[in-house]
Amino acid sequence: MRTTVRIDDDLYRRAKADAARRGQTVGELLEDALRAALRRTETGLSAPPELPVFGGSGTMPGVDLDDPRALADLMDAHGESDALR
Repeated sequence: MRTTVRIDDDLYRRAKADAARRGQTVGELLEDALRAALRRTETGLSAPPELPVFGGSGTMPGVDLDDPRALADLMDAHGESDALR
């Protein structure tokens, strides 16, 4: 369906640039955003927060993330948690 909407100039420029980075048209970007907004409204859920992603090779040898007590002991043994990075 074709329709006309009024969008703030700066918002449109940002949407156009984002669509280009994604290889989409502005219309496709708007459709995706509208679908996501309606899905959140229908389910009563908000979008999950974006989590930071860091490079690396995973956990250190001997670290078992399924054993919270052993993990806490390992962290206590190394002092500050920054030492484990």
